[in-house]
Amino acid sequence: MSGEWWLIVGIAVPVLALLLLALVRGRRQAKHPDALAAEPEDRPLAAVVANPVRADPGSRERVEAVCAHLGWAEPLWLETTVDDPGTGQALAAVERGADVVLACGGDGTVRAVAQALAGTGVAMGLLPAGTGNLLARTLGTPQEIAAATTIALTGDDRPIDVGRVRFDNEDDEHVFLVMAGTGFDALIMASTPEALKVKVGPLAYVISGLRAMRGRRTRVTITLDDGPPLRRRTRTVLVGNSGTLLGGLVLMPAATIDDGLLDIVNLAPKGMAGWVAVAGRVISKKRGGHERVEHWQAQSITISAETPQPSQIDGDPIGEVSRLRIRVDPGALVMRVPDVTRPPALDLGR
Repeated sequence: MSGEWWLIVGIAVPVLALLLLALVRGRRQAKHPDALAAEPEDRPLAAVVANPVRADPGSRERVEAVCAHLGWAEPLWLETTVDDPGTGQALAAVERGADVVLACGGDGTVRAVAQALAGTGVAMGLLPAGTGNLLARTLGTPQEIAAATTIALTGDDRPIDVGRVRFDNEDDEHVFLVMAGTGFDALIMASTPEALKVKVGPLAYVISGLRAMRGRRTRVTITLDDGPPLRRRTRTVLVGNSGTLLGGLVLMPAATIDDGLLDIVNLAPKGMAGWVAVAGRVISKKRGGHERVEHWQAQSITISAETPQPSQIDGDPIGEVSRLRIRVDPGALVMRVPDVTRPPALDLGR
């Protein structure tokens, strides 16, 4: 009998201990009704990589208000510098566990952030604050910061292609999301003063373009995938992931940001009459049948110029180079885009 007694005691004591522990916890929870609420570290985290020159006053407060309203943690706010236009800040955001990284600035800031995020699977949102904002226009991201922040936190994930380019003999690849090119287009970007862009906006590019129209064509060799070299005289060769320009002009009608292809256009006007013909062709959105405007599609492109030419990626001048080696990286970047099934974003004021 004594053996059975000790068996009963051995079972009863742990059970009583567990009941007592549950009772104590229950009393603590009754005293602290928020004990079951999510801890701050359990909430999703957004990081904003902001160009302090481009971000409007009050942008940070409006982003924080949207995060608070949607139940997100207080966002990280990481400002770009002259030495690091966004790539290092985006990498730091990923290391700190950000669920989404928002690029607040122009196309240059967007490209720098994408350089860090491409291939990581971490989503990227856009807070357009530049002169062109070409990717934001393509994706339908609104200019108003509260609406754009809401999309970045609650929108759909859309994998898009990125372009990767090497200049001359360098080994490092640079990411671009909209366009890379050489010639007339890059000359405009390089010759447009920043102060003029701030003062008159997109009109600054028109002014610089009119100044640069008088110029000579140069000889280039274009190789598409494994095809034969194409030798051309040109004013500019552009490779695009997106084909939309300012003012809604479509330079590359077939370009789609998630088709696994890059679009190429060669513009070769001769004199003012040639530019008029090119302008008419761009406005008409036609792709073939014109000797001054040629279109192709490819996954890899090499452009070799007879002499070094001004070149650019997503509007950022990179100096004069003789060769661009470009390839598409399909679906490498996850973008937060508007969800057409959602109600309008909360308006928290400007």
